[in-house]
Amino acid sequence: MAADSAHVIVAGGGPVGLLAALGLARCGIRVTVVERETELNDSPRAAVYHWCVVEVLDALGVREDAEAEGVIVRGNTFHRPSTGESVQISQRALEGVVPFPYNLNLGQDRLGRICLEHLERLPNATVLRGTGVSEVRQDADTVTVVLDDGSELTGDWLVGADGGRSTVRKALGLDFPGMTWGDRFVATNIRFDFEAYGYGRANMVMDEELGCIVALLDREGLWRVTFAESDDLPESGLPERIDAFLQRFLPGDEKRYELVQYSPHHMHQRAAERFRVGRVLLAGDAAHLTNPTGAMGLTTGVFDVELLVDRLAAVIAGDASPDALDDYAERRRAAFLENASPTAIRFKHLVYDGVKADIDEAFELYLRVEADPVASREFFLGVESLREPEFRSAS
Repeated sequence: MAADSAHVIVAGGGPVGLLAALGLARCGIRVTVVERETELNDSPRAAVYHWCVVEVLDALGVREDAEAEGVIVRGNTFHRPSTGESVQISQRALEGVVPFPYNLNLGQDRLGRICLEHLERLPNATVLRGTGVSEVRQDADTVTVVLDDGSELTGDWLVGADGGRSTVRKALGLDFPGMTWGDRFVATNIRFDFEAYGYGRANMVMDEELGCIVALLDREGLWRVTFAESDDLPESGLPERIDAFLQRFLPGDEKRYELVQYSPHHMHQRAAERFRVGRVLLAGDAAHLTNPTGAMGLTTGVFDVELLVDRLAAVIAGDASPDALDDYAERRRAAFLENASPTAIRFKHLVYDGVKADIDEAFELYLRVEADPVASREFFLGVESLREPEFRSAS
């Protein structure tokens, strides 16, 4: 099948769906994105892109625009308020080893807007907003989605990237085994001068009571602070509890801050039993969910896109058999279960569960890594274990 005669439907207009659509459209494939929400979700969500994710953004043509709006991060800082310890591990050791030796912080809604702008420039890409997928049917040659308004759309393949509550996944009858944390994660966007108190642009705060993630989001001083609380607490009192946490956590004598946005999230460790059923492929949160600590969720989703676009484009062009899509499904499920999820769980325990012995051990490690350029390089290269070997830029 010629690329320009194929049609791929992408369910979901978040970053993973839009990046998948962009990658396929850049291969000459006709793409239609279907998104239930009428506007991009601008609530506090994923915002950190590891250096190797930046490589994928570059390959898809959106890196320069993303960097123009985001914040370059050249190291990770770890804090321990109970002892006053701080360790900063620089990414300088990656220079000359990888093309982009830095991370990027950028709200996922802003990345989504950039992807939309790029898609709008392509004549073979269409984005339908305000209607979602309600049903999925397929046969040996085509897949059809029934939209919320009752209309139907038929294509050759369907990519389900419609989030953790994926209608596509449910329509396929797939189980979503795993577990749900007893914590509620609270992501806040605030204005506060963290840099005046020795904070870097990306920080993990490890503490028995004040564990959180702190990251600079833009060039106007907007910061993300994500903490955890018991899921048993009512959401109705959340604004007051946010203030109580920030009053305890923020450094300095004056605790003046501006709360711009906040968003509570239930967090999970789950993976669909399969990532492919016939002509339907799952990617991103529709395929797997993790707690956000360490930015493993969106990172894994972007690497799903990288392999999915490669394999699906090859199948459509006749350069690979459909078995290549089983390869995609099996490898990306394994990458999540064997690497992404365990890494996120480990970071979650260090930041939010406050076990003193574990924090002691972690800080001993970070101090050794900080002092050793080789160890620093390996520390940052480790995230590429979530990526497929043929795309890795470093060994």
